[in-house]
Amino acid sequence: MDEYDLVVIGGGSGSQVATAAAERGLEAAVIERGPLGGACITRGCVPSKALIHRADIADSVRHAEAFGVGAALEGVDYGEMTAAIRDTVYEKADRQEASLEDAENVSLYRGEGRFVDERTLEVDLNDGDDVEVRGDSVVLAVGSRPVVPPIDGLEDADFLTSDDALFLDERPDSLVVVGGGYIGAELGYFFAAVGTDVSIVGRSERLVPREDEAVGEVVTESLERYCDVYTGYEAAEIRENDSGVVVTAEPSEDDAGGDGVDLEADDLLLATGRRPNTDTLNLEATGVETDDGEYVVVDDRLETTCDGVWALGDIVGEQPFKHAADYEAKTVSANLLEDADRAVDYGAMPHAIFTEPQVASVGRTADELEDDGREYESATVPFDAAPLGLIMDADDGFVTVLAAPDGEILGCHIVGPQASTLIQEVVTAMDGGGTVDDVAEPVHVHPALSEVVYAAFDDLSSSEFSTAPDWRGVSDG
Repeated sequence: MDEYDLVVIGGGSGSQVATAAAERGLEAAVIERGPLGGACITRGCVPSKALIHRADIADSVRHAEAFGVGAALEGVDYGEMTAAIRDTVYEKADRQEASLEDAENVSLYRGEGRFVDERTLEVDLNDGDDVEVRGDSVVLAVGSRPVVPPIDGLEDADFLTSDDALFLDERPDSLVVVGGGYIGAELGYFFAAVGTDVSIVGRSERLVPREDEAVGEVVTESLERYCDVYTGYEAAEIRENDSGVVVTAEPSEDDAGGDGVDLEADDLLLATGRRPNTDTLNLEATGVETDDGEYVVVDDRLETTCDGVWALGDIVGEQPFKHAADYEAKTVSANLLEDADRAVDYGAMPHAIFTEPQVASVGRTADELEDDGREYESATVPFDAAPLGLIMDADDGFVTVLAAPDGEILGCHIVGPQASTLIQEVVTAMDGGGTVDDVAEPVHVHPALSEVVYAAFDDLSSSEFSTAPDWRGVSDG
């Protein structure tokens, strides 16, 4: 048996805990069967955003004439595009593996581990051998995988998941996307922007239903310009035919009325959420408990119900984002290695959706505040209030601010160009316990899109004087 001070199961964000331990002179091990870096690097956010960036370029060319620029999209070299992205992300994964292998006091086991008891794991190595590994402390960071829902006929049909769809050699001529969350919306936009005929089927009345209501409405209306969108429907049956697949979609509510539709396409993409990989760990051999969704139960320090066993990332289920997992890795490192007694706080945890337009959010939505009976004030300012927003013709973009009567920032929701970047000053203010004045009072560059954020926060500011721009109603020519 190989014994260590710390064993980390998962080579994504969790590996940072192992390297932090090794830097303090402890012996650490990382167990990972797949590419290093976790799903984000090779199967998630990085390759998908690389694809979406290219889709944005293609979309800009198509709409260049609206800005007086003569341009034509002559084609998309789809296979070359996906191959280049694949090479880049796997090079990064290889470099992370080499870096981990070269690190002092860290051992890398390439295989899948499952518990024998609370501190001991049997590792089925990728080369066919097996070994037992034991740690004084253990960190669970095995991530998640796409959900395959129980749809009639699916077991006899070929389909793609988000893991499969990123590196296709050829672009599908037509595609049905089942799932109206952020993964389905992003991939639906990508494929449509590079020329695929896309249909999206979503159970809720709008796409990205977990977002603020106004945000979901804009995303739905925008995607309807690119795709055939069937909100309020769910996939009831899948069958193959000579040319591909047929998806029968029925109204998701029994009393919704309306008829079912048959959607025919070359390929089917399932974007119906992700599930934690806790079922691979044989947690029954430990004192680690999971909830009804198979997520690991942790306290606010991210320690599990088994003393000395910690968890982070998608298997915790709080915030399924890479940046959240990195934040959790810092928290676990501090608590495990320095006994810091640090609690996680997701109040200022942002996220973004890379559709056209982009979406970024932090904090609460209006519906959540109303459900909690929380008193709040709100302000919404469109992007064309700022001159650059007007110039960019971002007429469906807006910034919404939610704040307590005393100015505490409760939430912010941005739709429009560069939303994923614009949200950051709000996150910084919230993380420091700031108020709307802390965003409205600093000088903002003119003319920059950050002026839209300034204008929205200025609406709720206590300042007696305002210099916020307001170009609403002005024609950009």
